[in-house]
Amino acid sequence: MAADLCDLQVHINGQQTFYIHEKTITRFSGKLRKLIKKEKKRTQIRKTGIEIHDFPGGSDGFELFSRFCYNNGEIDITVSNVSLLHCCAVFLSMNDTLVPKTTDLYNRISDWSFKDVRDCLKSCTPIFTYADSFGIIDKLISNLILKITQHSDSNISLLIPSSSSSSSPDSSTVKSGGTLLRLSSGSSSSKGLWWYDDMTILPPFVIERFVKALGGYGNENTSLTLTRFLLHYLKTSCQSKTQAFLKSEYGGLADTAVYGVVLMGKSAFSCRGLFWVLRIVSGFGLSRECRGGLERLIGGMLDQAKVDDLLVSNSGSSGVYDVNLVLRLIRESNKVEGVCLERMKKVGGLLDKYLGEIAPDQSLKISKFLGVAESLPDCARDCFDGVYKAIDIYLESHPCLSLEERSRLCRCLNYEKLSLEACKDLAKNPRIPPRIAVQALVSQHSNIPTVYTNDHHQDYSYIINDHTHQTPLTKSSRELMVLYNNNGAHDHLQYDSADHSSRTSSRYDQADKELDEGVVKLNLQKMQWRVVELEKVCREMKGQMSKMVKGDRVMLSGSSHGRPLPRLC
Repeated sequence: MAADLCDLQVHINGQQTFYIHEKTITRFSGKLRKLIKKEKKRTQIRKTGIEIHDFPGGSDGFELFSRFCYNNGEIDITVSNVSLLHCCAVFLSMNDTLVPKTTDLYNRISDWSFKDVRDCLKSCTPIFTYADSFGIIDKLISNLILKITQHSDSNISLLIPSSSSSSSPDSSTVKSGGTLLRLSSGSSSSKGLWWYDDMTILPPFVIERFVKALGGYGNENTSLTLTRFLLHYLKTSCQSKTQAFLKSEYGGLADTAVYGVVLMGKSAFSCRGLFWVLRIVSGFGLSRECRGGLERLIGGMLDQAKVDDLLVSNSGSSGVYDVNLVLRLIRESNKVEGVCLERMKKVGGLLDKYLGEIAPDQSLKISKFLGVAESLPDCARDCFDGVYKAIDIYLESHPCLSLEERSRLCRCLNYEKLSLEACKDLAKNPRIPPRIAVQALVSQHSNIPTVYTNDHHQDYSYIINDHTHQTPLTKSSRELMVLYNNNGAHDHLQYDSADHSSRTSSRYDQADKELDEGVVKLNLQKMQWRVVELEKVCREMKGQMSKMVKGDRVMLSGSSHGRPLPRLC
């Protein structure tokens, strides 16, 4: 009895086998009836059954078709199953039974809500190729856009065929003779953008068809509304815990979004907003052209960035942060025509902070560190204290560096632009090679200005040059300037009187001479004291040098703990 009820085996797509009653199934499908008749000529049909390949929806589609047949041609057709039923009906040539029922529901699509159209589109995901070939996708997308325009302030461009609401699915296609509605971004209110979240449940290939229907795919995207929607869609997709699709399937949408961002540029996106866009689209296989355009746009606004913006995580294995990205942005920033010194100094200050953040990274190579530190000319920094602090952090976090590597790291320092406090700290720092410390101390000599005679309207000062002090001496009389000219073995005192030549009365000559002698005597005494102080400083420096040499040996043999990495923003 059971054998009579299930007298036919049907293998669907090589995945699942159905045991069915032949007369019940073939009653509603002419194609299936012909297929079984053809297979009956083979002697092994009772044992092997028939095989059907590429059946729409696989086992789910055939099960739904079987229910229709066993229920005497009746089934509850809804927006969730109408697409699958229609594809199965067309595939099995059920033109007189199931096809009219599904077509009737499509003809009433104008009565559907936006949610109904969207859910129907989502149900087409496993049968997208069939649904597209049968005209279902174009019809649903056309009506989806109509629903958006009817319930929001946004006008979306679409070539809408005049007969789209009444034609059958297999004949409904987008034609160039339709009505053109221009896309505008006049509404930025939440009321006008309600559909953003509702569309995020659709797969990327459906969204791609949606964007193409708007005429804004790829470099044709000129809409801010569409650009913002794509960024929202991509952001939601990358934050999803379940990734049902490959990242590469979003590549076309990511490129389209970037084209819109580059076109809108500074008028629609701040520097921080552009970094936000970069973080979103970077994980979706962005094309080289689009990445270059976005980085060029960011590079032109790099002086407005914050250090948190630059801390982009590295998807590779060569470090915590994407330093290569920052190097490319700096190159783009340097290409900006007519860049002013003030803007360059802002970028220099930003990079000093960035170096301090990436320095603790154990995987950061010296070449990358130097690449960032040396990417700007010296004029971009008034002071190199920030670079020195970053070097100190790097050396502390990388205790196993050789003397040669530490010396190489310090080459990015301009010793003449180090503050006195930073230079003192450098001289005492056991991680800095002694030769570098000596060079830094010697360079401080050039920071102390040489004193020369000025015109008689200015106040004068007496300055003694050494490595650590500048001693001012102001004359209240504004009559005489005494200079100490350091010329090796021919040191001598020079006298200059600004007003002396203008005096004609001889009764003042004796007083001036006595004043000159008094000032000379005072200055000689001060110089003697300074010589004593300099000798003391030299002895202290020699002691520090010997300590630093010992400290370097300890550093080469020992190890220390580096600073912890900062958190990613």
